[in-house]
Amino acid sequence: METIRIEGIAAPVSRIGLGTWAIGGSMWGGSDDASSVATIRQAMDSGINLIDTAPAYGFGHSEEIVGKALLGIRDQAVIATKVALEWPGGKVRRNATAARIRVEIEDSLRRLRTDRIDLYQVHWPDPLVRHEETALELEKLRRQGKILAIGVSNYAPAEMEKFRRFAPLATVQSPYNLFERGIEQNVLPHARTTGATVLAYGALCRGLLSGRMHADTAFGGDDLRKFDPKFQQPRLRHYLAAVQALDRFARERHGKTVLALAVRWILDQGPTIALWGARRPEQLQGIDAALGWKLRATDLEQIDALLAQHITDPVGPEFMAPPARPLTLEQQ
Repeated sequence: METIRIEGIAAPVSRIGLGTWAIGGSMWGGSDDASSVATIRQAMDSGINLIDTAPAYGFGHSEEIVGKALLGIRDQAVIATKVALEWPGGKVRRNATAARIRVEIEDSLRRLRTDRIDLYQVHWPDPLVRHEETALELEKLRRQGKILAIGVSNYAPAEMEKFRRFAPLATVQSPYNLFERGIEQNVLPHARTTGATVLAYGALCRGLLSGRMHADTAFGGDDLRKFDPKFQQPRLRHYLAAVQALDRFARERHGKTVLALAVRWILDQGPTIALWGARRPEQLQGIDAALGWKLRATDLEQIDALLAQHITDPVGPEFMAPPARPLTLEQQ
Protein backbone atom coordinates (compact mmCIF):
# COMPACT_ATOMS: atom_id res chain seq x y z
CA MET A 1 0.00 0.00 0.00
CA GLU A 2 1.27 3.47 -0.84
CA THR A 3 1.17 5.87 2.11
CA ILE A 4 1.25 9.60 2.78
CA ARG A 5 1.90 11.70 5.87
CA ILE A 6 -0.80 13.93 7.34
CA GLU A 7 0.35 16.60 9.77
CA GLY A 8 -0.69 15.67 13.30
CA ILE A 9 -1.15 11.95 12.63
CA ALA A 10 1.88 9.86 13.57
CA ALA A 11 1.06 6.79 11.50
CA PRO A 12 1.58 6.75 7.73
CA VAL A 13 -1.85 6.97 6.09
CA SER A 14 -2.86 4.69 3.24
CA ARG A 15 -3.33 6.54 -0.07
CA ILE A 16 -6.50 4.54 -0.64
CA GLY A 17 -9.09 5.09 2.06
CA LEU A 18 -12.40 3.33 2.62
CA GLY A 19 -15.38 5.63 2.08
CA THR A 20 -18.36 4.58 4.21
CA TRP A 21 -21.19 6.82 3.03
CA ALA A 22 -23.04 3.87 1.49
CA ILE A 23 -22.48 1.78 4.62
CA GLY A 24 -24.74 4.20 6.49
CA GLY A 25 -27.62 3.07 4.26
CA SER A 26 -29.44 6.39 3.95
CA MET A 27 -29.49 7.65 0.33
CA TRP A 28 -27.99 4.35 -0.83
CA GLY A 29 -30.99 2.03 -0.69
CA GLY A 30 -30.31 0.59 2.74
CA SER A 31 -27.41 -1.31 4.29
CA ASP A 32 -26.49 -4.73 5.62
CA ASP A 33 -24.59 -4.37 8.90
CA ALA A 34 -22.84 -7.75 8.82
CA SER A 35 -21.67 -7.15 5.26
CA SER A 36 -20.53 -3.64 6.17
CA VAL A 37 -18.45 -4.87 9.10
CA ALA A 38 -16.89 -7.53 6.85
CA THR A 39 -16.10 -4.84 4.27
CA ILE A 40 -14.25 -2.69 6.80
CA ARG A 41 -12.29 -5.70 8.03
CA GLN A 42 -11.46 -6.66 4.46
CA ALA A 43 -10.24 -3.13 3.78
CA MET A 44 -7.91 -3.30 6.77
CA ASP A 45 -6.62 -6.70 5.65
CA SER A 46 -5.97 -5.21 2.19
CA GLY A 47 -3.65 -2.55 3.60
CA ILE A 48 -6.17 0.29 3.92
CA ASN A 49 -5.92 1.95 7.32
CA LEU A 50 -7.88 5.17 6.60
CA ILE A 51 -11.59 4.74 7.28
CA ASP A 52 -13.61 7.84 6.35
CA THR A 53 -17.08 8.27 7.79
CA ALA A 54 -19.48 10.99 9.01
CA PRO A 55 -22.41 11.38 11.41
CA ALA A 56 -24.70 12.29 8.51
CA TYR A 57 -24.06 8.94 6.83
CA GLY A 58 -27.17 7.12 7.96
CA PHE A 59 -27.70 9.59 10.82
CA GLY A 60 -24.98 8.01 12.94
CA HIS A 61 -25.32 4.48 11.62
CA SER A 62 -22.11 4.51 9.56
CA GLU A 63 -20.07 5.65 12.57
CA GLU A 64 -21.63 2.93 14.71
CA ILE A 65 -20.70 0.25 12.16
CA VAL A 66 -17.14 1.59 11.92
CA GLY A 67 -16.82 1.48 15.70
CA LYS A 68 -18.10 -2.08 15.79
CA ALA A 69 -15.81 -3.23 12.97
CA LEU A 70 -12.69 -1.73 14.58
CA LEU A 71 -13.16 -3.34 17.98
CA GLY A 72 -9.80 -4.81 18.95
CA ILE A 73 -7.95 -3.20 16.03
CA ARG A 74 -8.75 0.46 16.56
CA ASP A 75 -5.07 1.43 16.99
CA GLN A 76 -4.30 0.01 13.55
CA ALA A 77 -6.80 2.38 11.92
CA VAL A 78 -6.81 6.07 11.05
CA ILE A 79 -10.37 7.22 11.68
CA ALA A 80 -11.59 10.25 9.75
CA THR A 81 -15.03 11.58 10.48
CA LYS A 82 -16.83 14.89 10.08
CA VAL A 83 -18.80 17.55 11.90
CA ALA A 84 -21.16 20.48 11.29
CA LEU A 85 -24.27 18.91 9.80
CA GLU A 86 -27.56 18.33 11.56
CA TRP A 87 -30.75 16.59 10.48
CA PRO A 88 -33.90 17.87 12.20
CA GLY A 89 -36.82 15.80 11.00
CA GLY A 90 -34.44 13.74 8.86
CA LYS A 91 -33.53 16.70 6.64
CA VAL A 92 -29.77 17.32 6.49
CA ARG A 93 -28.57 20.91 6.75
CA ARG A 94 -25.41 22.77 7.77
CA ASN A 95 -24.56 23.85 11.31
CA ALA A 96 -20.93 24.70 12.14
CA THR A 97 -21.56 26.53 15.41
CA ALA A 98 -19.30 25.84 18.38
CA ALA A 99 -22.31 24.53 20.30
CA ARG A 100 -23.11 22.01 17.57
CA ILE A 101 -19.47 20.88 17.42
CA ARG A 102 -19.39 20.28 21.18
CA VAL A 103 -22.41 18.00 20.90
CA GLU A 104 -21.21 16.17 17.80
CA ILE A 105 -17.72 15.33 19.04
CA GLU A 106 -19.11 13.44 22.05
CA ASP A 107 -21.69 11.63 19.92
CA SER A 108 -19.05 10.60 17.38
CA LEU A 109 -16.60 9.39 20.03
CA ARG A 110 -19.35 7.28 21.57
CA ARG A 111 -20.52 5.79 18.28
CA LEU A 112 -16.96 5.09 17.12
CA ARG A 113 -16.04 3.55 20.51
CA THR A 114 -12.82 5.52 20.72
CA ASP A 115 -11.18 8.20 22.86
CA ARG A 116 -9.91 10.26 19.92
CA ILE A 117 -10.59 10.96 16.25
CA ASP A 118 -7.53 11.03 14.02
CA LEU A 119 -8.91 13.44 11.41
CA TYR A 120 -11.91 15.65 12.17
CA GLN A 121 -13.33 17.45 9.12
CA VAL A 122 -15.91 20.22 8.76
CA HIS A 123 -18.35 18.52 6.41
CA TRP A 124 -19.58 21.65 4.57
CA PRO A 125 -18.88 25.36 5.10
CA ASP A 126 -21.70 27.07 6.96
CA PRO A 127 -22.46 30.53 5.52
CA LEU A 128 -24.18 31.54 8.75
CA VAL A 129 -21.17 30.93 11.00
CA ARG A 130 -17.85 32.77 11.02
CA HIS A 131 -14.85 30.59 10.19
CA GLU A 132 -13.22 31.85 13.39
CA GLU A 133 -15.90 30.28 15.57
CA THR A 134 -15.68 26.87 13.86
CA ALA A 135 -11.88 26.80 13.67
CA LEU A 136 -11.27 27.87 17.25
CA GLU A 137 -13.62 25.22 18.60
CA LEU A 138 -11.85 22.52 16.59
CA GLU A 139 -8.46 23.80 17.70
CA LYS A 140 -9.66 23.53 21.29
CA LEU A 141 -10.55 19.87 20.68
CA ARG A 142 -7.15 19.29 19.10
CA ARG A 143 -5.35 20.74 22.11
CA GLN A 144 -7.49 18.56 24.38
CA GLY A 145 -6.38 15.47 22.46
CA LYS A 146 -9.88 14.51 21.33
CA ILE A 147 -8.81 15.02 17.72
CA LEU A 148 -5.34 14.77 16.19
CA ALA A 149 -5.72 16.70 12.93
CA ILE A 150 -8.22 19.15 11.47
CA GLY A 151 -9.60 19.04 7.95
CA VAL A 152 -12.37 20.61 5.91
CA SER A 153 -14.60 19.22 3.20
CA ASN A 154 -16.16 20.96 0.21
CA TYR A 155 -14.32 24.22 0.98
CA ALA A 156 -13.00 26.71 -1.57
CA PRO A 157 -9.45 28.07 -1.19
CA ALA A 158 -10.65 31.46 0.07
CA GLU A 159 -12.67 29.73 2.79
CA MET A 160 -9.68 27.59 3.74
CA GLU A 161 -7.46 30.63 4.07
CA LYS A 162 -9.93 32.30 6.43
CA PHE A 163 -10.18 29.09 8.45
CA ARG A 164 -6.39 28.65 8.56
CA ARG A 165 -5.97 31.96 10.41
CA PHE A 166 -7.36 30.32 13.55
CA ALA A 167 -6.42 26.62 13.31
CA PRO A 168 -3.94 24.40 11.45
CA LEU A 169 -5.52 22.79 8.43
CA ALA A 170 -4.11 19.41 7.42
CA THR A 171 -6.55 18.19 4.76
CA VAL A 172 -9.32 19.13 2.39
CA GLN A 173 -11.87 16.61 1.14
CA SER A 174 -13.44 17.30 -2.25
CA PRO A 175 -15.30 15.42 -4.99
CA TYR A 176 -12.66 14.37 -7.50
CA ASN A 177 -12.57 11.69 -10.15
CA LEU A 178 -12.11 11.36 -13.90
CA PHE A 179 -15.62 12.73 -14.47
CA GLU A 180 -15.66 15.46 -11.78
CA ARG A 181 -12.55 17.61 -12.01
CA GLY A 182 -13.64 21.04 -10.81
CA ILE A 183 -11.04 21.18 -8.03
CA GLU A 184 -8.24 21.29 -10.61
CA GLN A 185 -9.06 24.98 -11.08
CA ASN A 186 -8.56 26.00 -7.47
CA VAL A 187 -8.55 23.49 -4.61
CA LEU A 188 -5.87 21.16 -5.94
CA PRO A 189 -3.33 23.92 -6.79
CA HIS A 190 -4.02 25.49 -3.39
CA ALA A 191 -3.36 22.17 -1.65
CA ARG A 192 -0.10 21.72 -3.52
CA THR A 193 1.00 25.19 -2.40
CA THR A 194 -0.03 24.91 1.26
CA GLY A 195 0.90 21.26 1.84
CA ALA A 196 -2.63 20.10 2.58
CA THR A 197 -3.56 16.55 1.61
CA VAL A 198 -6.57 16.17 -0.69
CA LEU A 199 -9.01 13.39 0.16
CA ALA A 200 -10.78 12.71 -3.14
CA TYR A 201 -14.28 11.45 -2.45
CA GLY A 202 -16.33 9.75 -5.13
CA ALA A 203 -13.15 8.29 -6.63
CA LEU A 204 -15.25 5.86 -8.69
CA CYS A 205 -18.01 8.43 -9.29
CA ARG A 206 -20.68 6.53 -7.36
CA GLY A 207 -19.86 3.31 -9.19
CA LEU A 208 -19.73 4.67 -12.73
CA LEU A 209 -15.99 4.09 -12.98
CA SER A 210 -16.07 0.61 -11.46
CA GLY A 211 -16.62 -0.97 -14.86
CA ARG A 212 -19.46 -3.00 -13.37
CA MET A 213 -22.36 -0.71 -14.26
CA HIS A 214 -24.66 -0.99 -17.28
CA ALA A 215 -27.46 1.03 -18.84
CA ASP A 216 -30.06 -1.24 -17.21
CA THR A 217 -28.54 -1.12 -13.70
CA ALA A 218 -31.42 -0.44 -11.31
CA PHE A 219 -31.26 1.54 -8.06
CA GLY A 220 -33.78 0.91 -5.31
CA GLY A 221 -35.20 2.72 -2.32
CA ASP A 222 -33.72 6.13 -1.60
CA ASP A 223 -30.52 5.56 -3.62
CA LEU A 224 -29.23 9.03 -4.54
CA ARG A 225 -28.24 7.84 -8.01
CA LYS A 226 -31.92 7.90 -8.91
CA PHE A 227 -31.57 11.71 -8.74
CA ASP A 228 -27.96 12.09 -9.93
CA PRO A 229 -27.95 13.81 -13.36
CA LYS A 230 -25.13 11.54 -14.51
CA PHE A 231 -27.39 8.52 -14.16
CA GLN A 232 -30.20 9.97 -16.28
CA GLN A 233 -30.42 9.45 -20.03
CA PRO A 234 -28.99 10.54 -22.36
CA ARG A 235 -26.06 11.48 -20.11
CA LEU A 236 -25.77 7.98 -18.67
CA ARG A 237 -25.23 6.55 -22.14
CA HIS A 238 -22.41 9.04 -22.76
CA TYR A 239 -20.70 8.34 -19.45
CA LEU A 240 -20.90 4.57 -19.94
CA ALA A 241 -19.41 4.95 -23.42
CA ALA A 242 -16.53 6.87 -21.85
CA VAL A 243 -16.06 4.10 -19.29
CA GLN A 244 -15.85 1.51 -22.06
CA ALA A 245 -13.30 3.58 -23.97
CA LEU A 246 -11.21 4.13 -20.84
CA ASP A 247 -11.35 0.42 -20.04
CA ARG A 248 -10.06 -0.48 -23.51
CA PHE A 249 -7.28 2.08 -23.15
CA ALA A 250 -6.27 0.79 -19.69
CA ARG A 251 -6.16 -2.82 -20.85
CA GLU A 252 -4.25 -2.13 -24.06
CA ARG A 253 -1.76 0.32 -22.58
CA HIS A 254 -1.21 -1.05 -19.07
CA GLY A 255 -3.01 -4.37 -18.73
CA LYS A 256 -5.33 -2.78 -16.14
CA THR A 257 -9.07 -2.27 -15.73
CA VAL A 258 -10.84 1.08 -15.84
CA LEU A 259 -11.29 0.82 -12.07
CA ALA A 260 -7.53 0.58 -11.50
CA LEU A 261 -6.98 3.39 -14.00
CA ALA A 262 -9.49 5.67 -12.24
CA VAL A 263 -7.80 5.25 -8.86
CA ARG A 264 -4.26 5.48 -10.25
CA TRP A 265 -5.20 8.70 -12.05
CA ILE A 266 -6.21 10.31 -8.73
CA LEU A 267 -3.05 9.15 -6.97
CA ASP A 268 -0.91 10.68 -9.72
CA GLN A 269 -2.44 14.16 -9.35
CA GLY A 270 -0.49 15.29 -6.30
CA PRO A 271 -0.86 15.07 -2.50
CA THR A 272 -3.98 12.95 -2.86
CA ILE A 273 -5.84 10.07 -1.21
CA ALA A 274 -8.52 8.21 -3.17
CA LEU A 275 -11.59 7.32 -1.12
CA TRP A 276 -12.89 3.98 -2.37
CA GLY A 277 -16.54 3.55 -1.44
CA ALA A 278 -17.71 0.00 -0.69
CA ARG A 279 -20.27 -1.80 1.42
CA ARG A 280 -19.60 -5.40 0.39
CA PRO A 281 -16.20 -7.14 0.60
CA GLU A 282 -16.21 -8.09 -3.08
CA GLN A 283 -16.42 -4.39 -4.00
CA LEU A 284 -12.83 -4.03 -2.77
CA GLN A 285 -11.47 -6.37 -5.41
CA GLY A 286 -8.86 -4.67 -7.56
CA ILE A 287 -7.13 -2.49 -4.95
CA ASP A 288 -3.68 -3.96 -5.65
CA ALA A 289 -4.03 -3.27 -9.38
CA ALA A 290 -4.13 0.48 -8.69
CA LEU A 291 -0.82 0.49 -6.84
CA GLY A 292 2.83 0.45 -7.80
CA TRP A 293 2.71 2.05 -11.26
CA LYS A 294 2.39 5.51 -12.79
CA LEU A 295 0.58 7.12 -15.70
CA ARG A 296 2.79 8.87 -18.25
CA ALA A 297 2.16 12.34 -19.66
CA THR A 298 1.05 10.77 -22.94
CA ASP A 299 -1.43 8.62 -21.01
CA LEU A 300 -2.96 11.67 -19.40
CA GLU A 301 -3.32 13.36 -22.78
CA GLN A 302 -5.04 10.31 -24.24
CA ILE A 303 -7.39 10.06 -21.27
CA ASP A 304 -8.41 13.70 -21.68
CA ALA A 305 -9.03 13.13 -25.38
CA LEU A 306 -11.28 10.14 -24.68
CA LEU A 307 -13.28 12.09 -22.12
CA ALA A 308 -13.76 15.01 -24.52
CA GLN A 309 -14.84 12.64 -27.28
CA HIS A 310 -17.54 10.84 -25.33
CA ILE A 311 -18.85 13.31 -22.74
CA THR A 312 -20.39 16.24 -24.57
CA ASP A 313 -22.68 17.48 -21.77
CA PRO A 314 -20.74 17.05 -18.50
CA VAL A 315 -22.30 17.71 -15.12
CA GLY A 316 -20.71 18.04 -11.69
CA PRO A 317 -21.60 16.77 -8.21
CA GLU A 318 -23.42 19.93 -7.12
CA PHE A 319 -26.70 18.08 -6.56
CA MET A 320 -25.25 16.57 -3.36
CA ALA A 321 -24.80 19.87 -1.49
CA PRO A 322 -27.00 20.18 1.64
CA PRO A 323 -28.76 23.49 2.29
CA ALA A 324 -27.86 26.03 4.95
CA ARG A 325 -30.16 26.62 7.91
CA PRO A 326 -32.85 29.30 7.51
CA LEU A 327 -31.82 32.79 8.57
CA THR A 328 -32.99 33.88 12.00
CA LEU A 329 -34.70 37.26 12.40
CA GLU A 330 -31.43 38.70 13.74
CA GLN A 331 -29.53 37.44 10.66
CA GLN A 332 -32.03 38.74 8.12
